[in-house]
Amino acid sequence: MVSAAEAALLRAKASQLREAMRRSEAVREESAAAVASVGGRMAAVDDAVRPAQARTSSASKVHDNVAKSLQAVQDVVRQFDLVREAESVILDGPSKGISVYLDAVDKLRGAEDFFTSKISCKAGDDVLRRVDELLPKAAAELETEFSRLLSKCSKPVELELLLNCLPSHSSSKDSAEGRLNAGAACSLPTLVEPRYMPLLSKLVQKSVELGHHKQFLRIYRDIRSSTLELTLKQLGVEYVKAEEVHNVQIESLNAKIAQWIQCLQIAVKLLFASERILCDQVFKGNHGSKDHCFAAVTSKSLLTLLSFGEAIAKSKSSPEKVFSLLDMFEATLEIQSEVEAVFAGDECSENRKSAISLVKCLAEATKKTLGDFKDNIAKEGPKSTTTDGDVHPVTSYVGNYIKFLFDYQASLKLIFQESSNGDGTNSGLVSEFTGVVHALETNLDVKAKQYKDLALGNLFLMNNISYIVRSICSSKVKDLFDDDWVQRRRRIVQQHATQYKRVAWAKVLECLSSQGLTSSVGSAIDGTLGSIGSYSGTTSTSAIKARFRSFNKQFEEVCQTQINWAVPDKELHDNLILTVAEILSPAYRSFVKRFGPLVENSHNASKYMKYTPEALEQELGNLFAKKSLHK
Repeated sequence: MVSAAEAALLRAKASQLREAMRRSEAVREESAAAVASVGGRMAAVDDAVRPAQARTSSASKVHDNVAKSLQAVQDVVRQFDLVREAESVILDGPSKGISVYLDAVDKLRGAEDFFTSKISCKAGDDVLRRVDELLPKAAAELETEFSRLLSKCSKPVELELLLNCLPSHSSSKDSAEGRLNAGAACSLPTLVEPRYMPLLSKLVQKSVELGHHKQFLRIYRDIRSSTLELTLKQLGVEYVKAEEVHNVQIESLNAKIAQWIQCLQIAVKLLFASERILCDQVFKGNHGSKDHCFAAVTSKSLLTLLSFGEAIAKSKSSPEKVFSLLDMFEATLEIQSEVEAVFAGDECSENRKSAISLVKCLAEATKKTLGDFKDNIAKEGPKSTTTDGDVHPVTSYVGNYIKFLFDYQASLKLIFQESSNGDGTNSGLVSEFTGVVHALETNLDVKAKQYKDLALGNLFLMNNISYIVRSICSSKVKDLFDDDWVQRRRRIVQQHATQYKRVAWAKVLECLSSQGLTSSVGSAIDGTLGSIGSYSGTTSTSAIKARFRSFNKQFEEVCQTQINWAVPDKELHDNLILTVAEILSPAYRSFVKRFGPLVENSHNASKYMKYTPEALEQELGNLFAKKSLHK
């Protein structure tokens, strides 16, 4: 509940508020009356001054129009003056300096723009006609100046400077092959002194403004392309046709190839890359033009450079040529990333195609050369054999060839990947290597048939196939030949060794046979124990003596012949003699033990029993003795 005191207080405050509101309303009404009074007086004033305001506004507009007209006249006069100044400079040529000349060109173009887009008058038409006469002359002078300046600062890059741009450290193998270290950075040579660059760029920009850009592109292309060609010529790079390398000796050709590989990398990594930068700087902002111009500048030099590689690829095939082709293939493949970067853009597509075309050309030439090599091996002089059954030169050549070829296995995998199953295996490469060996084996079989002595023919095959197996298994090439392949060849070696023993020693072993002697010997033995009348030992002893003489003759003939035969592999040599001894020695011991007593007491017994078993084994040790052995 509210107390009486509190209610009274509230009533008093409410009364005060009502009074304040009344006084506020009175003030508002007085203010409104005053405003209405002032408004009436102002309306009267406005009516009085309105005519004067109208006259003042009209005068102001006239003044503004006069000022604008005066300014326009002054601008026209100014343009007349600028054209006269520019005309004097243009007619005199850039004798007062190229900057002054360029300013004059800007004045003419400014006047052209002024009278074309801002002012239209008869005098302006006259000025435009004069400007149209002067600008072509100015453009021609700028072309001349651009040509002069670019010619002045475009000089072939000295060989020493290029060599200084190469990485200071590279591997000995790369150095020997003339290659740059792929991971090392090169410092690019400066083709044009930096102080000339702003003016060259400004002249090009001015050519665009004057509509003479094509002429400047032609000038730039002619000067820079000829300069680039001179630089390459200093390096020894010239256009080469296939017939020019047909008769070059392999040593000289290898030297030229090593030089070409180095020139290829210098050209792409240094010269072409620098030309790209120069072109970008001179033609900055004009993307289509600079790409087109760069492609034109480098096109002829690139084709000249690649012509040597194409000539080698198309030249006459030879076995040694494959290594040159692979060196060049690796070099061209190695720089493909740089080629893609330097010759980026649609305008340079033909340059890129030329480079990749050489890679493909070298790959195809490598395939063809290896194919020809296999064919030639299979057909190689079938009548050309070794007189002693030794490893044939073509076998050792192929063995070394395969090992050298394996050094290029990474490149060969790429070249023959089309022949693989596409499953990441080396089936294409394996097929090529086994194909070479198969061609050799085919040729060896034909050669072996030329021997009249079948034993020597088998010895020949044993030696040569053993050499192939040892050559492969002693190098990294073995990774391409599976164990089954190796084991099959080793069994073939053993088969030929067995055939050799059977054919070469058959007649000797026949002499140690008891066939035809047993009955005679039995009678002889009985005769020594029985009556003299029944003794028939004379005939038996003669047969045994004859058999001993026949053995001695056959044995000596074989030993005398085979001392000149060859088994160059020491392990194979020792094993072969051992196996012969294991067959012959027991047979001889048995024969001597059985039949020796019947002749050992006869006159000149040593004439028949010339060899003790120990002496026989010693003679066997002299087989194949005239050839040095290889461990």
